[in-house]
Amino acid sequence: MIPFLRKYFGNLITPLLWTALVAVLCCLPGRILPNETGFKIPEFDKFVHAGMFGGFVFLWALYLSKKITDTRILLRLFFLFFIFSNAFGIGMEFLQKCCIPMRDYDEADIIADMVGAGIGYGLSNMLLLPQFMKKTTGTGEKV
Repeated sequence: MIPFLRKYFGNLITPLLWTALVAVLCCLPGRILPNETGFKIPEFDKFVHAGMFGGFVFLWALYLSKKITDTRILLRLFFLFFIFSNAFGIGMEFLQKCCIPMRDYDEADIIADMVGAGIGYGLSNMLLLPQFMKKTTGTGEKV
């Protein structure tokens, strides 16, 4: 599955488009967002936030794992994108509070962003690094 993801989603355009999509969705005015009537999942937006920021970290890590050969540098970059994702999520919440009509600041959204980024970071380390190490060491052992 990871070779498939690297082949079709490991190019630069994928994380760039995802980043732009996250920024656009976070900056939509409140009147454009759908109103939940009828079937409603409590706190569904928290899952959306976690998915957006988890995808952010994982897609950037996927791209980097295709380009970087040094494992130590790759680990640092994975962590850097985890930190950047957290800062991005916090910044978007403050932007919503100050500048976007009918949107408000929600600490629970920040927590969901951080949880999603953490899941993306964990998946990146679990799924991308072992594959990367197999490819470079040739032994198939986890280092």
